[in-house]
Parts: sequence; C-alpha cells; structure tokens
Amino acid sequence: MDDMKGGNTPKTNHTITATELKSNLGMYLDNVINDHEIVITKNGKKVVRLTPYITDADRYFLMKEEALDYQYGGKKVSYEEFMEIYEKSDLRLEFINGEIVLLSSPNPIHQEVSGNLFSEFRDYLKGKPCKVFYAPFDVHFRKEGFKDPDVLQPDLLIACDVAEATDEKGRYMGTPVLVVEILSPSTRSKDMVDKLNTFMISGVKECWLVDPDQETILIYGFKDLNIDHFKTYRKQETVRSPWFPDLEIAGTVVFP
Repeated sequence: MDDMKGGNTPKTNHTITATELKSNLGMYLDNVINDHEIVITKNGKKVVRLTPYITDADRYFLMKEEALDYQYGGKKVSYEEFMEIYEKSDLRLEFINGEIVLLSSPNPIHQEVSGNLFSEFRDYLKGKPCKVFYAPFDVHFRKEGFKDPDVLQPDLLIACDVAEATDEKGRYMGTPVLVVEILSPSTRSKDMVDKLNTFMISGVKECWLVDPDQETILIYGFKDLNIDHFKTYRKQETVRSPWFPDLEIAGTVVFP
C-alpha cells in the first residue's frame, strides 16, 4: 500500500485491499475527500474505485479537458465514448468531429425566431408525410468517408423518414431533409463551418442559417454532397426553399 501521511501527501492514486478499507474506512474516505483516488482490490483483483464526488457539470468539464488532451495527442473521443457519457448525463451535449460540445440555454430572441419558423413549417407540412421537430432532438449524422457520425441537435429540422428510421429505443436515426441553425455569437463559427460541413456530407438537402442580429437567412442547397445552391434573404424579402418549391415564408414573420 502507498504511504498516506497527513496533508502533504501528493494527490495520486492509491491501491488498497478490501480488508484495509474495512479497518481504516474513515481515513480512506478523508483521503478521497482530499482529491485522492483509491482502488480497492479483492483476492488480488481490482474491483472498486473510490473517487471524489463531482456534479454532472463538473464531470463534463473534466471530460472536456481530457478530450482536448486526446486531440492534442493525435486522438479523439470516440462515438461510443460519447454515447456512454451522453446517456448518463442530463446536460445538452453535441458530438462533432470527435469533440463534445456543451450547449447553453437559448436567449428569448432565439426562441421567438425558432417558434415563428416552427409554426410556419408545421402549417406548410399539414397533410404531407414529412414532420418538423425542434431542439432538443438528437440526429446522428453519418458523414461520407467518416467512421463515426456526428450527433447534433439542430434548432429545427424537417424529416421525411421518421417512420422507417426510428429504432427500437424510439431514437430517430435517419437523415433530415432540411435543418435550421439559429446563429448566436458563441456558436456562429461552429454553425457556419463545422456543422454546415456535417450537414452537407451526410446527405441533408437544405440548411438554413438564421441570423437574428442581422435579420438575414442564409440558405444552402446540397446535391451530391456539395453546395448546389446558396442565397441570402433579408427581413423584407420572402424566403423560398430550393428543396420544397412551394415553401415560402415572409421574413417579417420570422424576425420579431
């Protein structure tokens, strides 16, 4: 057993036997509280690990730091590792290019723009096979040429394959036809570069990047995993979808 005397002990891992734990439980709990990690063995095999309690948020940020270390070391967090973390967390997380991203709560303008678009999409889709969904709604974007998918929560999406692309756990595993991202200062570069690329090479047909500050909507149409259409609409104009030819929305309806 490693020597653990007083408060000058370095914060390192310690391995002890189950018998030692029973005999000195209080001492070992104190060491765990002081940020030591203790591994307990039984019959010579490691069976239990004692670590200091941390909240889900603290656990995420610790994992985030480790993820950055992996990236700088030429490695990335795998899709399987992300799903294991995600399924045990109450936080809103996305997974893109091997990196886990913590999503913040949207502001009132973001929510109002999202609500306006959702209402317009819902009315347009009445009687049609496609459905509109709003975040949080996970989509596993399987990118051409990449082993691991990205897992994102677009602000809005229109999917036409919900019935056949929902798995036994009730998770949507298909590819949306149209996705919408509402830009904010903290997400602008990621939405306009990383996410746009993910949408393009995963088979999405159309992406709307909505900028509440500039009151503009940038629409990208994709074909054969490349940009086939691009147009910017301003508040005073009528937005038209390249994929849904009869979908038209007045910009004054979108922006409050």
